[in-house]
Amino acid sequence: MPNFTPWVPAAILGIGCILIADQREQKVTPLAAPLTELPREMFGLKSTDLVIEEKERAIAGMSDYVLRIFKRDSLDAFSVYVGYYDYQRQGKSIHSPKNCLPGGGWEPMSSGVQAVQAGNGQAVNVNRYLLGKGPSRALVYYWYQGRGRIESNEYRVKWDLLRDAALSGRTEEALVRLVLPIAPDFSNTQVRPTNVPRGLLTVAQADSLAQRIATEIIPAVNRALPKGPGE
Repeated sequence: MPNFTPWVPAAILGIGCILIADQREQKVTPLAAPLTELPREMFGLKSTDLVIEEKERAIAGMSDYVLRIFKRDSLDAFSVYVGYYDYQRQGKSIHSPKNCLPGGGWEPMSSGVQAVQAGNGQAVNVNRYLLGKGPSRALVYYWYQGRGRIESNEYRVKWDLLRDAALSGRTEEALVRLVLPIAPDFSNTQVRPTNVPRGLLTVAQADSLAQRIATEIIPAVNRALPKGPGE
C-alpha cells in the first residue's frame, strides 16, 4: 500500500488555498475572562508570574498570555504558559513548540502523545516531549485549545484553522504548555556535581504530575476562552 504521509502537508496547503480564496472576513474574538484568573495555587504550590519581553512577544504574536512559575520551597516545580490569539493570519499565528523547543542546547530525547483527563470525564491527547541538555532534563506537555476543541496533532490543527476561517471567520486559539524540570541523568558522566538541587522529580513522577496539572488547567482555560461555534 503506498505511503501518502509525506503528501499530507501539501494536501492541507492546497485545500487551504481553496478555502482561503473564499474566506470571509476574520473575526477578532476577545477572551471571555482574563488569563490572569487561571489558578495561582495548585496542589499547595504558590506561583509567580513572569513577563515576556516585548520583542519576544512581538515575534510570538499572541494577543494575551500568562506565564506562571509554581515553586516548591525555592525550587521551580513546574511552569504553565497559555498564549492566546484573538485571531490568526499570516505573521500572527501560533508557532508550533515542536519547532521552538530545541534551542539553547536543549534537544528532544523522545516525543509522542499522552492521554489526559480534560476534567469532564473526557480523555484528550496532548503532545509529550522529553528534553535533554547534558545531564539536565525537562518534561514538556503542550496542546492547542479553542473554538470548542482540544487538539495535539499539528496537521489537524491547521486543517481546523483553515476550515473555521472559511466557514465562520473565527480563528482564535490558545497554546497551552507545561514544563517540569526532572532529576538529572548522570549515567553517562563520570563525576556527579555536588550542587544538584534536591527534590527534582523522576520522569514517572513528572508524568503523573503533568497529567494532574492538565486536568486542572484544561477546564480553567475553557472558562477563559470564548465559546466555540455552535456551543
